[in-house]
Amino acid sequence: MNWSSILERNAEKYPDKESVIGLGKRLTFRDLHKRSNSLAQGLKDLGLGKGDIVGILLYNCCEYIEITFAINQIGAVWLPLNFRLAQDEFQYILENAGAKALITEQEFAPVISSLKSNLPELKHVLALGSDCPEGWLNYTDLIERNFGATIPHAEVGLEDLHRLIYTSGTTAHPKGVMLTYGNLYWKNIGHLLTFGLTGTDRTLVVGPLYHVGGMDLPGTGTLYAGGSLVILKKFDSVEILKAIDQEKVTNLWLSPAMTIMLFNEPSFDQYDVSSVRFIIDGGEKMPAILIKQFREKFPNAWFSDAYGLTETVSGDTFLAKDRMLHKLGSVGKPVPHLNVRVVDEHDNDVPPHEPGEICLKGPKVFKGYWKNPEATAEALRGGWFHTGDIGTLDEDGYLYIMDRKKDIIISGGENIASPEVERVIYEIPAVLEAAVIGIPHPKWLEVPKAYVALKPGETLTAEEVTQYCIEKLAKFKVPKEIEFIVQLPRNPSGKVLKRELRTMNKKKEIED
Repeated sequence: MNWSSILERNAEKYPDKESVIGLGKRLTFRDLHKRSNSLAQGLKDLGLGKGDIVGILLYNCCEYIEITFAINQIGAVWLPLNFRLAQDEFQYILENAGAKALITEQEFAPVISSLKSNLPELKHVLALGSDCPEGWLNYTDLIERNFGATIPHAEVGLEDLHRLIYTSGTTAHPKGVMLTYGNLYWKNIGHLLTFGLTGTDRTLVVGPLYHVGGMDLPGTGTLYAGGSLVILKKFDSVEILKAIDQEKVTNLWLSPAMTIMLFNEPSFDQYDVSSVRFIIDGGEKMPAILIKQFREKFPNAWFSDAYGLTETVSGDTFLAKDRMLHKLGSVGKPVPHLNVRVVDEHDNDVPPHEPGEICLKGPKVFKGYWKNPEATAEALRGGWFHTGDIGTLDEDGYLYIMDRKKDIIISGGENIASPEVERVIYEIPAVLEAAVIGIPHPKWLEVPKAYVALKPGETLTAEEVTQYCIEKLAKFKVPKEIEFIVQLPRNPSGKVLKRELRTMNKKKEIED
């Protein structure tokens, strides 16, 4: 049951097969197994064991994968940290989680060193690289000291914690999502069945590994099947194309923002991308125009528009290959062993095509929020996970995402789903990306405002955007303000940070 047993199995079955590739390293399953065992012994020697929280603060690298296996091997729980966080945010998460150890790299030494004295439970800090700050342990030395060690897998059950991952906070502190071994197991089964993952698959990892998009769509599923991961440190359109061409990548996950940048890469046609059999898109609703572009760029591949959340290890619904155009705009049907419903404010099912809150139920749904029983009870009421997302189901059971609850614009009593307006703006050839928020209005309470980024070298006026929207949308849905912006603020998974756009608008109102 222990996640590390998958690595042991693959090391026995495919010892010389490459498991993890990237940043100048190529590790076979035998290599990965030996290194993870050695690290596990080192962590055990430090007094770490079942249930202990071990933080990981790293950029994408091969070591990230061996660390997750090693932590689970001793029964500990790994805590992936967003490297973009501020010092106070690191402080809160490490303290709230009660982390006993942290594995990081030298770049983060200044911030972690300043925090360590305020974190009495944090006993050990391990650093990748040759130079360690005083009092820190050298990661490489720990592995070399124990190289060749083999230790048994800690006994774990389906309800035991595999990972603790914190969601991004909005008005409050982030919440720790408790993901169990059962959640991971059923997520992987769902993805193996949906995509037919085998040992021949090679997954390109371009999203950050601390995020479920980078780690699990379908990364952990690929390793489960005996396939290989090709890891890039960060998103780069040219490096992605090179990796696909050279490593014969079969699949990858991209956010809409990443997709836009990849499609607009001038050198795209110089690379062979024929090895790609599917691309998963997730993070936010993909504009229909980008799906059509995908068919031009990857004519033989399956573009699977997807929906998922951290609380479900992501990858909840996928649009089938034979429905890419027939159900354009849908994020598909749920994976095996997951149920979906759409409910009103009283938790009653709504009719087909009627909007409501998306609710999920199944063994891949999280255990609850760490040290937060109130939030857990609210999110999991009635045995269903209430996502806070607004969507519809059609008569065939296909899910369509409309918006987050908090992003729905209510103008004069009319509900406006911002993706509907964004989809229209994306149709304008000069537009690179767009986002719509609600802004205060003295009469209608809220009206839509659009933030628009243009493709390099293109020009467009606010009047032209408005006129195009008038031709495509009901009058009340047409943005009352258009503001041009160099690029939209996004989190690492590619989601537009609309709270930042609201903050920008408030500042502008004050200045005006």
